[in-house]
Amino acid sequence: MAYKKKGPFVFLALLFLGGSGPYGELGAQGAYSFPVIRRLDPRDPVFKQYLSDVERARLILFGRNRDQEDPGEFLQIYAYTPGEDDDIFRLAARCNIPYAALATLNRIGHPGALKNPMLLPSAPGIFIPESPSNDLEQLLALSRSQEKGVIITIRGDPGPRRFLFFPGADFSPTERSYFLNPGFRFPLRSYRITSPFGMRPSPFTGKLQYHQGLDLAAPAGTEVYAAREGMVAELGFDPVYGNYIIIAHEDNWVSLYGHLSSFLTTLHSRVGKDSIIGRVGSTGQSTGPHLHFELRKNGTALDPSKLLFRN
Repeated sequence: MAYKKKGPFVFLALLFLGGSGPYGELGAQGAYSFPVIRRLDPRDPVFKQYLSDVERARLILFGRNRDQEDPGEFLQIYAYTPGEDDDIFRLAARCNIPYAALATLNRIGHPGALKNPMLLPSAPGIFIPESPSNDLEQLLALSRSQEKGVIITIRGDPGPRRFLFFPGADFSPTERSYFLNPGFRFPLRSYRITSPFGMRPSPFTGKLQYHQGLDLAAPAGTEVYAAREGMVAELGFDPVYGNYIIIAHEDNWVSLYGHLSSFLTTLHSRVGKDSIIGRVGSTGQSTGPHLHFELRKNGTALDPSKLLFRN
């Protein structure tokens, strides 16, 4: 373990070595060489040691040993494979660690996205990756840009990962809201719903047909936002949808944006829910400027009006 000060930050390299027995590598291909917790049960000797490390870290951070604030003295990392009934709140309660520490160390953007395996820190705090990618990480990096943190390197497969660590910190109300409410947002800031999801008469033939999204009327050129962070999976022209964009999201969700007048993103780009991706138009089969918006889960179209948060 190396520890040295440099400028306003502290550099801390954490190196965890594998071994035999309960401290061996996790997974068929040795995903991590951290101490492995088999069960969240004090009868598991590794979990018992983990709880002891958690208590020690709390005493150092919040109690009588506050003069020992070198994270190398109290931050240890363990690994655990979540079971079917586990969620981040259950893990946090069993481990006596705030879910903010579990979420940020494992780079989880919302409660329903546990990793396999999960890394369990022995100390509460916020971990911001060297290169923030999702919306929550970018918010964390921005809100703490003027604060002093500790740069740590956690070594493991697929390689070293660097974080800025804020010992003892927790989510702010805004950060907590981002984490707990990661649902889809309306892709327009101002709009009028002109056609709902479901059966409707076709505006072109008058015959009943299944409308797989929402039509949101807005002036031509209105900015269109990504409804949630993700990756631009398709971008092009379709005779029906006109200029369209499809964004792939976590958990097999995709969103579709049709009838655009122009694109303001590129294929395979990463976007956040505040990213402007295009402008409202009337391309393809359209009776006037509007955005056709769809949400699909595992390939099945669902009613966006029941899934969207208002901006």
